[in-house]
Amino acid sequence: MTGHKSFSTERNIHTDFLEKMTYGDYLNLDQLLSSQKRLSDHHDEMLFVIIHQVSELWMKLILHEVKAAIASINNGDLPNAFKMLARVTTIQNQIIHAWDVLSTLTPSEYMEFRDHLGQASGFQSYQYRLIEFALGYKTPHVLKIYQKDPEILSQLKEAYHAPGLYDAAIKALSQAGFPIDPAIVDRDVAAPYKPDASVEAAWLEVYQNVDRYWQLYELAEKLVDIEDSFQQWRFRHMKTVERIIGHKTGTGGSSGVGYLKKVLDQYFFPELWELRTKI
Repeated sequence: MTGHKSFSTERNIHTDFLEKMTYGDYLNLDQLLSSQKRLSDHHDEMLFVIIHQVSELWMKLILHEVKAAIASINNGDLPNAFKMLARVTTIQNQIIHAWDVLSTLTPSEYMEFRDHLGQASGFQSYQYRLIEFALGYKTPHVLKIYQKDPEILSQLKEAYHAPGLYDAAIKALSQAGFPIDPAIVDRDVAAPYKPDASVEAAWLEVYQNVDRYWQLYELAEKLVDIEDSFQQWRFRHMKTVERIIGHKTGTGGSSGVGYLKKVLDQYFFPELWELRTKI
C-alpha cells in the first residue's frame, strides 16, 4: 500500500506513452531481451549466454572509449584522454567481476549443454581482437577466423593496420621533444611491437621528472592501469575455465587453460613495466 500511495502522489509522472518513446523503446529492450536463445533445455545455459553477451557490450564501450582516447592523444588533448582511459579501467573491472558470476557454474552443469556450443568459443570474439589490436597486440593468423563475415573481416583488417594506443603515446613522447628512434615513430604498425631503448629512456626520464612531465606521466600510469586490469581479466578467465572444464581442449580448438596461461606473458606496453626495475 505504501508503494501505491507514493506513486499516486507523484502527479507529474508520465503514464500516456501511446505516441511517445518509452524507456524500453529508447534501449531497444524488445530486441535486447529476446536475444538470449538457449540451444538446450538446461537452466544454466541462460547464465552462460548472458555473461558473454554482457561482456561483449562492455567491450563495445571499451572500444568506443579507446578510439576516442587515441584521437585525443593525437590532437594533444591528454586530459580528455585521461578520463576516457580511466573509464576503460573501470569497465574492465566490471568484466573481471563477471567471471565471479560465471564461476558459479559447476563442471557437471556446464557439461549438460557444452556440446550444443559446437565449435563456438569466446576465442572467436571479434571485439576482443579489436581491443587487442587497439592495444598493440596483432597476430595475422587470427584474421582467418572471420572470413565467414566480410564486414567484420574488413573492420578487423582496418584496425590491424591502424596505429594503436601505444603508437599514439609514443608519438606524444616524440612531439614532446624526446629523441625517439625515427624507425619506431614511423614503424609499420601492423608488425608486432618490440621494446625499444629510446622509448624506454624517454619514459624513464618522464618518471624521474614527474613535475616537468606530469601529463606524460599521467598518460603512462593510465596505460599501466589498463594493462594491469587486462592481465587480471586474462587471469580470471584462465582460472574460471580451469575451474569449470579443467584442462580439456576449448570448444574453439585451442588448448584451453594452456593457451590462456601463455597469453599471460604478453605485454602491450613493455617499457612501462621494464623501467620500474630501473627507477
